[in-house]
Amino acid sequence: MRADLLIQNIHIYNSYFKSFIQGNAAVADGRFLYIGPRGAEDLESDEVMDGSGRYLIPGLIDIHLHIESTMVTPRTFSYGLLPNGVTTIVPEPHEMANVFGMDGVKQMIRASEGCMVDMFYAVPSSVPATSLETSGGSLDIPELDELLQSENIICLGEIMNYVDVVTAPDSKTNRILKHVRSHYPDLIIEGHCPRLLDLDLQRVIYAGVDSDHTHQTVEGLKARIGAGMFIEIQEKSMSEEVMDFLIANDVSEHFCFVTDDVMADSLQRRGHLNHLVRKAICMGMSPERAIYASTFTPSRRMRLHDRGAIAPGKIADFLVVSDIREFAIDQVYKNGRLAFDVNDDYRQQEFPPAFPAHYYESVKLPLLTEADFAIRTEEADGRYACRVMMVNKDSTFTREHRGEVDIRGGELLWQESPYGLIATFERYGKTGNRAYGLIGGDTIQRGAVATTYSHDNHNLLVVGHHPQDMMLAANEVIRCHGGFCVVEDGRVLAHLRLSVGGILTEAPLEQVAKEVERLCQAMESLGYRHYNPIMSISTHSLPVSPHLKITDRGLIDVNAGKIVSLITGK
Repeated sequence: MRADLLIQNIHIYNSYFKSFIQGNAAVADGRFLYIGPRGAEDLESDEVMDGSGRYLIPGLIDIHLHIESTMVTPRTFSYGLLPNGVTTIVPEPHEMANVFGMDGVKQMIRASEGCMVDMFYAVPSSVPATSLETSGGSLDIPELDELLQSENIICLGEIMNYVDVVTAPDSKTNRILKHVRSHYPDLIIEGHCPRLLDLDLQRVIYAGVDSDHTHQTVEGLKARIGAGMFIEIQEKSMSEEVMDFLIANDVSEHFCFVTDDVMADSLQRRGHLNHLVRKAICMGMSPERAIYASTFTPSRRMRLHDRGAIAPGKIADFLVVSDIREFAIDQVYKNGRLAFDVNDDYRQQEFPPAFPAHYYESVKLPLLTEADFAIRTEEADGRYACRVMMVNKDSTFTREHRGEVDIRGGELLWQESPYGLIATFERYGKTGNRAYGLIGGDTIQRGAVATTYSHDNHNLLVVGHHPQDMMLAANEVIRCHGGFCVVEDGRVLAHLRLSVGGILTEAPLEQVAKEVERLCQAMESLGYRHYNPIMSISTHSLPVSPHLKITDRGLIDVNAGKIVSLITGK
């Protein structure tokens, strides 16, 4: 019997027993040929590797993520994944879909062709996420049908508007769910169900949504798993209590690890799904179970039965690991061929622009003035109670606070209050909408931040304490057709250009990582306190993430699913 590669004397992970066995592994034509005790005496091979003291592990599989969260193109993302052992992903491009609709999804898929990492796409189900915002594109049943029938789609992306699922039987979200269950009964449906419990949770499951990747608690895990939901654990859910529950209970078949959103600097510095595996081991989970939750269960959830295990006939995507507890990756093989070696020079190739020309000119806003950051009102002079969005350093959730602010001469005097201003401007040239709110808590205490990287509608979002700084930051972003800009006292502290749809850059990963790190440092220098300040501020405009958010149509009470007023009375 002839093989292309024979790996001898290595600890081989067996997914079916969740354990390692000592033996040999042979690869032929990109697939595993043999696993067991037989070696070179029985198997002729073009290449023989001595695996003594090392571990053979299936390639990692991440089934819930958004490439746009790293702000890079699929090719750059693939380059960044391989050293971290990730060989298969299921990206959902709902960010690009919110900017360009169905064509945005197709262009992301086209940009993924030829990437080393396998990318099986989720078709976005919630574009826009709600009816309470203006986006550049939208997807409904006709667009979903075309994408499902013409593209490499593996599942329906996360159902984000859980409020409509529970409260609005005739909503767009419920129409899509009914259509999918009727016409594509075998299609996997992914979910987004933050903090739902009891009847509301089970109504979502009854509608066909049988997974959740949002922030978990032990109470929520018990309710979800007990009702048959599959749980996708991202890092923010890896609390001591949650991990103790996953370790102590026999629930290995009901969860996996996912990344969801990874910033470029974190990808460069800490890694990707391998970072979660390493963290799980550090928190007391056995390496065998941590590997299972990042290879076998995600492959089964997405019915990718040709991978996720080292066994005859499976695709030969695998890692060679020298230290199992540190999860130190020496080599990564894709389809039986070496894709990364820790001892070799690993550099990103340069590629020509991957998107159509109009994707680089998508911000259709005139330059702003200081007057655009004044809040006009018809209320009489006096002191008024106002809703304030309070930022929490430990979560992307915000809370609503009531603060008092003076009105004089038809203007809300926010600069004389303890709060900053948050404003959003519709950027697609559709409505010209703009909305204003007050912001406090763990956000910036001076200066300004502006960005078109604002989930999911990606309108221009500006937060600040001085109109001059807000104008400068906003106009820098507008001139570059998208990006992130941080300003203090008339000086630009950090600026990341995101010229592809206002949300991506084609710059190399190393460069993007450095610029993202500078952005975070600049925001922190202005007083921002958060484990991920970019993700925190960019979700201020996400009207499916509790509790008080803002879109171009106004302040949003997320749990009620409605627009609410800034001023609540005297």
